[in-house]
Amino acid sequence: MDTHIYTADDLDAAAKDIVEGKLVSFPTETVYGLGADATNEDAVKKVYAAKGRPSDNPLIVHVDSEEMVEEYAMPLSDEAKSLIKTFWPGPLTIIFNLKDNVLSKTVTGGLDTAAFRNPNNDLTLSLIKKAGVPIVGPSANTSGKPSPTIAMHVYHDLKGKIAGILDDGECQFGVESTVLDMSTDQPAILRPGAISAEQIQEVIHKPVLDERVHVADAQVPKAPGMKYKHYAPSAQVYIVDSPKDFEEAAKWAAEQDDKVGVMATDAVLNNLHFSNNVESFSLGSDVLSASHSLFAGLRHFDNESDVKSILAQGFSNDGIGEAYMNRLNKSAGQKHFNK
Repeated sequence: MDTHIYTADDLDAAAKDIVEGKLVSFPTETVYGLGADATNEDAVKKVYAAKGRPSDNPLIVHVDSEEMVEEYAMPLSDEAKSLIKTFWPGPLTIIFNLKDNVLSKTVTGGLDTAAFRNPNNDLTLSLIKKAGVPIVGPSANTSGKPSPTIAMHVYHDLKGKIAGILDDGECQFGVESTVLDMSTDQPAILRPGAISAEQIQEVIHKPVLDERVHVADAQVPKAPGMKYKHYAPSAQVYIVDSPKDFEEAAKWAAEQDDKVGVMATDAVLNNLHFSNNVESFSLGSDVLSASHSLFAGLRHFDNESDVKSILAQGFSNDGIGEAYMNRLNKSAGQKHFNK
């Protein structure tokens, strides 16, 4: 199968692929998604096959409006409507209870709920509108690998497996959306992202729980990223907890026989002398730029380098740092550099 690179001028062709049950990767403000008609079970099954994704891992359903959500979800609460008005389009995914028999269990992982998102990308919103159907959209990468933030990341993983990639340049945020469960009386964040619990609480005027837990093998996760290892390059990632620990980390790297990758802010990289077996990747100036560049850095070392280990800078869990550390811990398998 040829994989076409589509631009805005090719929107009709990309929408035609979706309607015909083919797979098209699409851009969002977070990462690139792998799109298929959410109402076509055979098309959705192709998403799992292309990614090598476990079929009990539910898929996020991308919509172009609140009205499209209402076609599938049970009546929305006033709180849910306020969240939609405040944060959509944007990096907030909301889990709702579904009407009976409106979406295949292949989409929901067998659950009676589904996660909906209205992405802040004009090209993708136009794609959904032209196709006339909601579009499932897990990250457009091989399952478990770092998420794609440019079209070429998608092409590297999925060329020959999907019909096309709608290219709209680099993604704005670089980490996936916040996932908020509104299917129960107590709202809960299942995956942190750019929208914080504090921002959500200001809108709905009630506490938001943090329900990020590891899901056992026999359980079905309610949201993506809760059960399986995610975001991991081939090299082992080690989290360096603070900038002052990089001095010891640099010494450790110099002692390694194999090449070592280092992902850190410019302040760290400029203040240390690394040995010749170290390749560096800048995370910019702060945690915001680091969140934007995290997946790009992991993919750089996975696709374009031969490092065997990666030292990555950690940040505090405040604000966007919570989302950054959530993804970094998953990519590292919770492993930290020990002096």
